[in-house]
Amino acid sequence: MSPVTRRDALRGLLAAPLLARSRSGERRVQPSSDWTSLFNGRDLTGWETFLGKPHASVDLPGPRDATGAHVNVVGVDTDPRRVFSIVRLDGRPAIRISGEIYGALTTRAELENYHLRFQFKWGEKRWPPREDKIRDTGCCYHAVPPHGASYGFWMRSCEFQIQEGEVGDFYSLAGVIVDVEAVPQNPADPKSEYLYRPGARPVVGHTRRVIKASTSERPFGEWNTLDLYCFGQRSVHVVNGRVVMRLSGIRQPTPSGEAPLTRGHVQLQSEGGEVFFRDIEVRTIAGLEDVR
Repeated sequence: MSPVTRRDALRGLLAAPLLARSRSGERRVQPSSDWTSLFNGRDLTGWETFLGKPHASVDLPGPRDATGAHVNVVGVDTDPRRVFSIVRLDGRPAIRISGEIYGALTTRAELENYHLRFQFKWGEKRWPPREDKIRDTGCCYHAVPPHGASYGFWMRSCEFQIQEGEVGDFYSLAGVIVDVEAVPQNPADPKSEYLYRPGARPVVGHTRRVIKASTSERPFGEWNTLDLYCFGQRSVHVVNGRVVMRLSGIRQPTPSGEAPLTRGHVQLQSEGGEVFFRDIEVRTIAGLEDVR
C-alpha cells in the first residue's frame, strides 16, 4: 500500500464514527471538531450521481421528441458518458465533472451545522448549450430531495455560485427563501438584482440571485479554496479567505407555510463546463461568531 493510499484509508477509518443515519434513513454528520474527508481520492464512495435530460447533442440511446430532444432523464447512479470520474491532476487525486450532461454529484449524507471546505479548478472543455459561455458549476447546500426540483437537474437548495467572475454569489433553487443585507444594483428597476452589502437594511424573503460583495477568485488555471459555513438558518460564503456573502433566515415553502431549512445534502453541479474538485472536507461547528 502506497503512503497516499495508507493515509486515505486511515482518514476513512477515523471519519467513520462521525456518520450516522438521519431520520430519513440517510447518513448525517455528527458533531466533531475534527475534519472529515468527503472524498477518499479513489472513488465516489459517499456520493450519488444524478443526470437529467441530456442536451440533444449528446449521443446516447433512447427516445427523442419531434425536435430531436432527449425525452428521458439519465437518472440516479447511471453515468454512461462518465460525467463524473476520478483523475490525477497536478500530482494529486481530484474529482472531474465534465459538464457534458446537466446534473449533480450529491452527498449521501445530510449535513447540519458545519464548515465545508474544498478546492476547485476549471478545465478546458465546454459543452452545449454553454459551449461559448463562461464556465459554470455550483455548490448547492441544504439540498432536499427530489432530484430535479430545480430546472429538472438539481434539488431545492441554496447555491454557492461557482461561475467565472461570479464565484460566491447566492442563487435560490426551487423556491428557497433568505434574508440578506443587500442593496439593489439598479434602484430604479423594481426587478433589479441585489448586491450583498454588510450593514445594509435587510431584504426579507428574497428568492432570487444576490451578487457577492467582492471578487476574490484566482485566474484561470489556478486552484481556488472555498469555505461554506452553515449554522441554524444562517450561512457564510468565503472565497479564497474572504467573506463575500452572509445569509440568514434560510427557509423553504411548504404546504403549511414557510419552514426553517437548516440541513440537507451538498451537491456539486454539472452545468456545461469541465471542473475539478479536491480536498473536500467537513467539520461541525457550534456557531458563526469566529467567521470574519
